[in-house]
Formats: sequence, structure tokens, C-alpha cells
Amino acid sequence: MTELRILVRHAGTVLVGQLAVMAFGVTDTIVAGRYSQEALAALSVGSAVYISVFVALIGVIQVLLPAWAELHGAGRNEDLGRSVRQALYLTGLATAAGFLGLLLSAPLLRWTDVPPAMRGEVHAYLAALGLALPATLLFRLFSTLNQSLGKPLLVTWLQIAALGLKVPLSIWFAFGGFGLDGHGAVGCAWATVAVNYLLLAGGVWLLRTQPLYAPYSLWHRMEPPDWRAIGRFLHLGIPAGLAVMVEVTSFTLMALFIARQGTLASAAHQIASNFAAVIYMMPLSISIATSARVSYWLGAGDAKRARHAIRTGFKLVLGAALAFSAVLALARGEIASVYASDPQVVALAAGLLAWLALYQVGDATQALCVFVLRCYRVAVAPLVAYCVLLWGAGLAGGYLLAYRGIGPWPAMHSPAAFWIMSALALALLAIVLPLILWRAVRSHQPVPRQAVSG
Repeated sequence: MTELRILVRHAGTVLVGQLAVMAFGVTDTIVAGRYSQEALAALSVGSAVYISVFVALIGVIQVLLPAWAELHGAGRNEDLGRSVRQALYLTGLATAAGFLGLLLSAPLLRWTDVPPAMRGEVHAYLAALGLALPATLLFRLFSTLNQSLGKPLLVTWLQIAALGLKVPLSIWFAFGGFGLDGHGAVGCAWATVAVNYLLLAGGVWLLRTQPLYAPYSLWHRMEPPDWRAIGRFLHLGIPAGLAVMVEVTSFTLMALFIARQGTLASAAHQIASNFAAVIYMMPLSISIATSARVSYWLGAGDAKRARHAIRTGFKLVLGAALAFSAVLALARGEIASVYASDPQVVALAAGLLAWLALYQVGDATQALCVFVLRCYRVAVAPLVAYCVLLWGAGLAGGYLLAYRGIGPWPAMHSPAAFWIMSALALALLAIVLPLILWRAVRSHQPVPRQAVSG
């Protein structure tokens, strides 16, 4: 089977699963939008805070993908199983950090001037989602293992089944019925809690029963924490997690700054940001598949085939990004009307989706670069680039354009200001990160055995 077919099959399977998970958020956005404009605005702010914390933790865990794929390529099955068990300690640390991050949300809401009337529902929403963190991160660990082995199909089936439960539960918990009071956006959060623990239960059952996992002796007696191995995880995972956090908070902090413009602006921004997250699943899936293949070949000692996998990944991601941009530009009004029935919300959201169409190529390019750079143990340089461009040009530039003006351009007092500057920041990243990747590939040296097992 050619590298292209392997990547397409792997990425396509991951994409279906990721879209099923993203449909959780789409479901909640639609349900909250139908419940009330206030519920949709609270969901926008609450999900922005939660995602900022959650994706940073996912970024830490995601760096295990190239490490495990490399061990898989080298045929070191027992080392891979040992590494998975050590990653459970890492997941415990990530869960504790996540709880702490959610506890600090109250000062953040005050700092960004989120209206006091909205804060109560936002706090309740975050408290419910905090209970889902352990199950969510453990299932992500299971998902990462399957992706590193090039076998994501079992995860995808679980995610599709979970979506079938998420939709009716969100509707029920939000609107009430059958003796249950409606809870709006908070009800959507409780539905997420229930579904994530069911997902974890399904993952554990598969690990116990499927022969796919037998060669790795995953259920071997748990070793004590190997702090040197965990330290190697964190050495790459912390900057990778921070980079993902910067990437997401550059957009989610937009929601908090936009909240001061009122519920209309927040609701429209929630639609645009939610659809942006859905589209991002395409480059994310291709990036996951590409990084798994690149690390597999690096573990097998074939740097030439690793470079071929990188080139194939770029062809896929750029072609798909251009196609998505064209569809979005032509159908932005129809897409916005699916999310909300309020004509004002639909009109404003359609304008934001036009800007979303402009930066798809830049977003897809930078995503692939970041994932492949982790295969070459490079995480600090992307973090620096993200801080300068996404927080600097994108978020800070958007704030200035929205509320103070930049040079000859007066203050817009519109959420569009943030999307304009974010598009510019992503375009610059699409230039900087490929240069960093080119240098990393050119200077690559085989990784020592202990670094791979860590």
C-alpha cells in the first residue's frame, strides 16, 4: 500500500471520529441557541475557558503519539507497553493541573469584563465539565495509543456511538422533560460528563478483550513512577501543551473580549468559532496520521521514507484546505442559519465566516508543521512563534482594532476585528513554521534509545 493511501485511510478514520466528537460541541451550540440567546452566550464564554485548559492538557498527552509510533516502528513492543503505563502517571498530573486551571476561571472572567449576569451560569457550566476531566484525558490516552499504532478505527466507532447518546442527552438535560428540569447550557455540560465516562468504559473494555493490544503487555503489573521517563515526557509535552494553549486561547480569549459587546456579538462569535473548530478537524486528522507515519519510519531507521511521508501530508492538507475555503465562502449564510434562528445573529455570523474562509490554508499549514516538528523533538520554537504571532499580532492586534484603532483604521467595535487580525497571524505562521521544519529535517540525527522509550 502506498504512503498516500495509508495516510488517507488513517486520516479519514481519525477525521470521522474527530468530527463525531466535534459534533458534541455543534450539538451543544445548536441546543443552547434554540434554548435562548443568553444560554448560547454563556456556552460561548464557558466553552472558551474550558477549551483553553483542556487543549493544553491534550497537547501534553499528544506528544506521546510520535514517541509510541517510533517504538512501534522499531518493534519494541514491551517498551511501548511500559511507556503507556508510565503515561498514566502523566495523565494524573495533567488532571490535577486541569482542576487547578478551572478553579482560576473566576479572576479571568472579571479581568475580561464578562457581564456579572452571565458569570453564574458560566461557573456552573465549568464545574460540571471539571468532573469529566479524568475520563476525558484517560480516553485521550487510549486514542493516542491507537493512533500511534496506525489503528484508529476502534476509537472512531466508540466516538460515533457516543455521539448517538450525546444528542438526546443534551436536548433532555437542556430543555428538561420526564421529570427533569431544564438547565440550558449547564444541562449540555452534564450530558458531556455522562458521555465521556461511557467512552472511557468502552476503551477499557477494548483494551481487555481485543488481541490487537496483546503484544504490548499493557496489563502487566504497574511499575512505580519512573520520574526520568515522565520528565522526558514533560520536556517535550510542556512546551507542546503551552503552544496548543496559546493557539486556542488566542481564539477563546476573543470570546471573552467580545462578550463586552453583548449577547448578539457573543452568539455570532460562538457560531463562527464552533465551525472553525469543526473545519480544523481536517488538518488535525491529517497531521495526526502524518506524524504517526513519520515517527514510524524514524523508529525503523528510514529517514528518507519519513521525508516522503511529510511531503505526502503537505499535499493532502493543502488540497483539503483550499476545498474547504471555497465551500465556506459560497455557503456561509446557509451555515450560519443552521446554528441560530435569530436573523441578527445569522447575519453577523455569516460575516465572520467569510474571514474564516480566508485563513484556512494558513491554519492547515501551521497545524501540520507543529505535529511533524514533534517527531523531531522540536517544541520550543513553535511555542515562541505562537506567542509572538497568535497572542501578539492576532489577539492583541484584534483588541486594538476592535476597541482603539490601529493607525489609519478606526476602532471597529465588532467581533470581525479579531477575526481579521487572526487571519493575518496565521498567514505569517504558515511562512515561519515550514522554515523551522525544513531546518529540523535537514539537521535530524537518530534519537538515543532511552529518549525514544521516554
